[in-house]
Parts: sequence; structure tokens; C-alpha cells
Amino acid sequence: MKRLSYRKVGLLGALYFAQGMPYGFQAKALPIYLRAGGVDVLTITFLEVLALPWMLKALWAPLVDRYGSERIGRRKSWIVPMQLGLVLTCAAAAFVPLEGRLPLLLGLVFLMNLFAATQDIAVDGFAVDLLEPHELGGGNSAQVMGYKLGMLTAGGLLVWMIDVIHWRGLFLAMAALSLLVLGVVLGTREPRRTVEPGAKDERLSWSELRDKLRAVLLLPGTGWMLLFIGTYKLGETMVDVLFKLFLVDAGFKASQIGQWVGTWGTVASLLGSAAGGLLATRMPVLGALALASCLRVFPLGWEWWLALQGPTETGVIAATVAEHFFGGVLTTTMFAFMMSRVDRRIGATHYTLLASVEVIGKGPSGPLAGLLYSKLHWSYAQVFLLGTVLSVAFVGLLVPLKRRAPAPSSASPSV
Repeated sequence: MKRLSYRKVGLLGALYFAQGMPYGFQAKALPIYLRAGGVDVLTITFLEVLALPWMLKALWAPLVDRYGSERIGRRKSWIVPMQLGLVLTCAAAAFVPLEGRLPLLLGLVFLMNLFAATQDIAVDGFAVDLLEPHELGGGNSAQVMGYKLGMLTAGGLLVWMIDVIHWRGLFLAMAALSLLVLGVVLGTREPRRTVEPGAKDERLSWSELRDKLRAVLLLPGTGWMLLFIGTYKLGETMVDVLFKLFLVDAGFKASQIGQWVGTWGTVASLLGSAAGGLLATRMPVLGALALASCLRVFPLGWEWWLALQGPTETGVIAATVAEHFFGGVLTTTMFAFMMSRVDRRIGATHYTLLASVEVIGKGPSGPLAGLLYSKLHWSYAQVFLLGTVLSVAFVGLLVPLKRRAPAPSSASPSV
């Protein structure tokens, strides 16, 4: 049995770690801070606009796929400047007062996401180039776990220490960690692309890229696959966006929420990602997706029950850990499924398109939850119930997907 290269796992994990920090701060720390400061729920739920680069990155993915220095490294020539941009924006944010200069801080968080999302295109393409078929499960575990470790650091651990390091220390720590990853990248030699005998070692022209992208999108079953990718987190995200705000309104301290959700929840998500990678390696990816989708429903229903009956410390911790664990399993198996369907000749563009569908699909969840709560006066329990029902309905998409999912192209790894 072929073994996974731990050097590949470490490199990919470090890159995804750096990319996860900005979003971890935005998604985990910022909502708690703003709600504790009296900012209304609807405004906070619309802060997802800061993640717009992650939703739209497919628009400039062909540029990242097409251009790059072979001398420096096709992917590395994009990764290095984007990682440097992360270092500089994190350092700049350290000197922006949190109170009274919030728009400037939010602008810097937006730039962090822009640099991270653009780097993600190159790193995804790098992963597609680097990983062999037998390495997909472990490679995607490194992808998801590295990203979530970054989220855990910026959205959990550093916030947990905020009374000691303060907000300036948080951003300086993010800058230092990003600089460390940059050093790892600079010390890494990107492997040269190998070409099969008789094949031309040339990049696709714009027309060839367009034609290949059109061809993969017109494969039978692609519509069902895109619907599946775009809706798998819809209900879960509706619950996640409001759950932290629900806990603030229920009287729990920000430090408690940061510990339970931002730290323990993310650790559980990391363990779930590792379990998802193992699951995707030991059984067919669609089977792993089906199992994870079903298990994910139960903790979402539990959070609805807590909102209905009243939260307790034990109940919140247990529900949070379970929801994050099974959510991590589902995310990793979904990413393994997506990568298994990628045409390697347009690896960064094709995978980025699927990843953008994944992000765009869950993008409306936060604003929708905020509108239901603030404008239609739904209770937290009603919104959580809707999220749970949508997650149950999603399981039904496995039936048409199994029948009609497009097969991997000849240039892609098989599952």
C-alpha cells in the first residue's frame, strides 16, 4: 500500500493555516466583540461581505492558472507575494485602534481575505499538481485541518488570551505566524511539472482553457454536482452564524464563548477533519459524504433544542463539540470529492470554481438568518429549526447525485 508523503502534508497544512487566520478572526472573534458592544444582529450577519473575495475568486483563477514564473515556480510565484501581503496587512491592523476606527479595520480584514483567497487558488492548483490519487484523503485532511488550525489560532486561542496580549498583540501574532509560513515557502523548491511521453509541455491558451472549462461544465450530472456542493452547508451555516449571538444574548461571557466555540469547537472540527480524511480513504467518497451528512443533522437539532428549552453550560459544550466534529468530517469528505472531479490541466481554475460554488452557496445563509430574526421576528429556536430541516433535506440530494455525478476526467485522479 502506497504511503502518504508527510512532507507534502506539512507544506500544504502550513499554507492553509496562514489562509485560515483572517477568516477565523472575522467569523469567530469579530461577531462576539461587536455583539457584546451592542451592534445589532442584522449588521453583524452582513459582515459576511468581508469574505467576498472567497466567493468571487473564480473570476481571476484563470489568471493564476495561466501566468507564473517557471524559474521561481508556477504556483510559488503567486504564493509568495500573496503571503507577503498577509504579513503586511496583519501588521498594519495591529496599529488601528479597534474603537472608533472600525471601518479601517474591516477594510484591512477584507484585504487579508483578498490575499488569502488569491493565494488559495495557487495552493489548490499546487495541491492538485502535487497529490497522487492515493494521497487525496490525507492531502485534503491537511487542507481542511491546516485552514481550521489557522481559524482556531486567530478566532479562538488568541482571543482567549486577549486580556493579556490585547488586540494589537493578536494582529502582531498573526503577522509573525504568516511571516514564518512565508519563510517555509521561500525555502521550498516547487517540483517541475512532469509531462507524459509524446505530450506537449505547454500551457493552455485562453481559448483552450475556455473550451476545457466548458467541456467539464457540460458533462452529464454536473448540474446536480454543483447544486450538491452549493447547498451542503446552507442549513448548518444559518445555525452557526446566530449560535454565538444567541449565547451572548443568553448571558454567557465572551471569554466563555471563545473557549467553547472558538477553541474547543474548532479542535473538535480539526478532529472531525482528520476522521473525514480517514473515512474518504477507507470507503468510497460518496459513501463517506452520505454518512457524514446524516450524522451532521443530530447536533444541529440539539442546538435547536437548547434554544427552545434554554441553554446550559454542559449542553452548549456538548452540542458545539458534536456539531463541529461532524461538520469537519463532512467538509473534508466534500473537498476530497471535489478534488477527485478536477481536470488536472486546468487544476487551479477547475477546483477554484468548485470551491467558489461551495462558498457562494453558504454565503446567503448569514444574512438570511439575520433577516428572519431581525425583520420577521423569528426566534433563535425557529431559525435553528429551519437550518436543521434544510440539512435533512440536503441528504436527499445524494440520490440523484449518485446516479448522475460526472465521472472524473482522464486527467484527474480516480476515486
